[in-house]
Amino acid sequence: MCSRAPVDKSVAQLLKLLGLWWRMILITSFLFLQEIMAEGDTVRTIVKFLSHEQSKEREEAVSLLYELSNSEKLCEKIGSVNGAVLILVGMATSNSESLLTVEMTDKTLENLAQCENNVKQMAECGRLQPLLTLLLEGAPDTKLSMAAILGELVLDNEVKVFVARTAAFSLINLMTHTDMPSREAALKAINQISSDETSAKVLIEAGILPPLVKDLFTVGAKQLPMRLKEVSATILANVVNSGHDFDSVPIGPNYQTLVSKEIIHNLLHLINNTGPAIESKLLQVLVGLTNSAATVSSVVSAIKSSGATISLVQFIEAPQVDLRAASIRLLQNLSPRMGPELASCLRGPAGQLGSLIREILEKEVITEEQAAAVGFLSDLPERDSGLTRQMLDEEVFQRFISRIVSIRQGTTRRNRFMTPYLEGLVKVVARVTFGLSEESGAAARALCCRTNLASLFIDLLQSNGLDNLQMVSAIALENLSKESKNLTQLLEFPAPGLCATIFPCLSKQPVITGLCPIHRGICSLKETFCLLDGQAVDKLVALLDHRNDKVVEASLAALATLLEDGVDIDQGVQVLLEAEGVKPILDLLLGKRTETLRSRVVWTVERLLRCEAIAYDVAGDPNISTALVDAFQHGEYRTRQIAERALKHVDKIPNFSSIFSNV
Repeated sequence: MCSRAPVDKSVAQLLKLLGLWWRMILITSFLFLQEIMAEGDTVRTIVKFLSHEQSKEREEAVSLLYELSNSEKLCEKIGSVNGAVLILVGMATSNSESLLTVEMTDKTLENLAQCENNVKQMAECGRLQPLLTLLLEGAPDTKLSMAAILGELVLDNEVKVFVARTAAFSLINLMTHTDMPSREAALKAINQISSDETSAKVLIEAGILPPLVKDLFTVGAKQLPMRLKEVSATILANVVNSGHDFDSVPIGPNYQTLVSKEIIHNLLHLINNTGPAIESKLLQVLVGLTNSAATVSSVVSAIKSSGATISLVQFIEAPQVDLRAASIRLLQNLSPRMGPELASCLRGPAGQLGSLIREILEKEVITEEQAAAVGFLSDLPERDSGLTRQMLDEEVFQRFISRIVSIRQGTTRRNRFMTPYLEGLVKVVARVTFGLSEESGAAARALCCRTNLASLFIDLLQSNGLDNLQMVSAIALENLSKESKNLTQLLEFPAPGLCATIFPCLSKQPVITGLCPIHRGICSLKETFCLLDGQAVDKLVALLDHRNDKVVEASLAALATLLEDGVDIDQGVQVLLEAEGVKPILDLLLGKRTETLRSRVVWTVERLLRCEAIAYDVAGDPNISTALVDAFQHGEYRTRQIAERALKHVDKIPNFSSIFSNV
């Protein structure tokens, strides 16, 4: 018993030594095997089994790759096999693989991420987490490499948002480094993710604006090279067009914001003193700021105070398409608030108007730039007689009318820019009707007659679904109809002779047929723009129940020209009765309308109530009487005056009462 214990202990020690020896043999063999695999095509063969039809073979291939990926040298070898990383990333997100296979694939990819080349491949395949981890936690050189890789990737919008939320602070920090390679890599990476609206907002919240603006405005030894300033300008254009409230984001000392006067002045200075590529991006920045109702006023004020209006208009003639397009979009945003100044710049021999017209008409397939260009021109003050006269002299209206007719006939290819383009063309052509009664009105009237413009606008009234076209057409018809009483040809009869004086029966005037009952002369749609021709009245009446108050108001204003002073009002009422237009007009009193429309309706109703038959019917309708009383009590001063007269027609106010003085 005593002699056996030492023997057992010796055996145990021997077995332990033998185990260590075999482990060493196995490890040495495995390392030797790794060396063999690294030298030959064994890894490539294993990767091929990842695409095998049998799931068992795929699972065994992944397991073997996992074991091999524990070697850094073999990680590089696995990643160098064409398609290996792509297949593994696909298997890691596959729903058809077993959970064990997916788990083993994930572990394999984690091992492969030891090699930066593999990390780049994973990012290109959509697996960005290894790259972002190194970007956040790696050494300075590694962060630089990862940012450089990120700047070269093509990302979808969801991935851009993910990257922005994960790495925005790290990228912005890298962007502020003093060494140029880091700044360049960070700017290019930020440029990639800033083009999505949501990711742009994440960048703004992370503080991108102050260093970005500083990079653009810095001059001297520390300034960015122009190629990187172009990247900075692109990023700024992207984030500005995200729709953020830039009036509340500080970017400099003294609570400066992106729309502070000094900042806008600096942007305008850069626009006029850099190359076309940067200029177009900075113009897009101003486009984004003027798209917002909250910031457009500040930008307009800064532009006016800087005296930059002329230089902005001159970009219309730029040979670079991007620069020209950005300037036109900016001018379109500015025109509602700077119309007179912009119209003044377009007038004259400088040639910008001609360049703008060429931009609008040169292409048969309508582009976004063409729609913006005609939109800008259409928003300029319609009563600017100088601009209208120049457009008449340069035959702009005739060319626009031809394009409208072409579109209406279907000979111009339709696309998503067709509607704003057509609306702009029609609005520009309509401006000629605002100058009929001016000194240069003869040329405008001649154009309207020669092109039968009234007929075109009557046709456009039936553009269902295009409210702006219908509204502008009705306004143009109102302007034309107002001139009818001045253009109608009144017949002159010879004075009665001596015999007619002695014998009155001989002085009877001949009966003339075919005279316009409203204008008491010879009228036509083409020559005198009379609405009684061309079924204009019926089409205008049909728009009185339109859902858009602006269309209703314009249509009613056109019909009201049949009841204004200088025409036969009784006959105008009769025309509206025959067109079944009286009831829709009375119905307008009963709805909730804008004050402008109510004022127009009350005026028209007062004219209708001058007809005793209509007044008798209305007197028995309590709803209309109540509406007139409401206008009398709560309307504007002018509306209350007219409502008072209307109430007198229906005996709701005594005729001897005169609460308001007569106009």
